[in-house]
Amino acid sequence: MRKDDATELLSINGREVRVTNPGKLYFSTQTKLSKLDLVRYYLSVAPGALAGIRDRPLVLKRYVNGAEGEAFYQKRAPGQRPSWLRTTTLAFPSGRTAEEIVVDDAAGLAWIVNLGCIELHPHPVRSGDLDPGPGVSWADVRSVALEVNALLDELGLRGSPKTSGSR
Repeated sequence: MRKDDATELLSINGREVRVTNPGKLYFSTQTKLSKLDLVRYYLSVAPGALAGIRDRPLVLKRYVNGAEGEAFYQKRAPGQRPSWLRTTTLAFPSGRTAEEIVVDDAAGLAWIVNLGCIELHPHPVRSGDLDPGPGVSWADVRSVALEVNALLDELGLRGSPKTSGSR
């Protein structure tokens, strides 16, 4: 581990992750926790965190000025990222696409926390099972929806369709 005032280099399972501004306070009102403290926390809970996000595209919710600061959503993967960090391309009904980060290991988790991601926002699908790909007809989508609805009815549950987007 190499350290200077502006960065700390972590070696995580053979991968290097640079933590910029490691002393920057991310939580300051009730407890004093730095960005590096937050990265180390996520590394300590990595098995559980990864169970929920592994192989899922992520929308990055970034708190670049700490937890008390304003956050913003970043759907597209940053252009400058480690070569070992995986991405996947999502296609939207509008015809637009977005390349999003996929975190598969503790190094990737540390890397996104360094960007200010305190919350993890995975898509509800795995990267290999994204919403109907090319060649899937609307009739096929409808057929699957009807089968899922029948199963939910059998289990005494009520389902609602979820479409892409937040509106």
